Amino acid sequence: MFTRSELESKTLKELKDLAARYGIKAVGNPGYKISWITPLLAFPVQAIQQFQDHKTGLRNPSWRSSEALGTMLYEIGEPTNEQAALIRATLEGKLLPLPERYDQTRLLNLHKTKQLIQEAIETLNK
Repeated sequence: MFTRSELESKTLKELKDLAARYGIKAVGNPGYKISWITPLLAFPVQAIQQFQDHKTGLRNPSWRSSEALGTMLYEIGEPTNEQAALIRATLEGKLLPLPERYDQTRLLNLHKTKQLIQEAIETLNK
């Protein structure tokens, strides 16, 4: 990501700004450039190591959790032709009168949820 020489050529203010952009804190006295250079060099390696350790931070979900997403998709099912038509009409801003609008909104939200779950599964499988 960063080379030591690249970071050493920056001013103290530039290092502080760079660290602030990534949410990195100084190690030791923040008045010294090395206090910013060290964590800026180390954070990418630490982040990957934490990911590989599967103990803290973001972790890959277990097979059981991935299976649960598939189960949710199965339970949600596929829209009928009429439901698909209502979803398209809703996306165009056509709303039913109350109280049917409540179920119309729930149907649309369920459709969006299904799309997001499908996207999540595809993303996790990459």
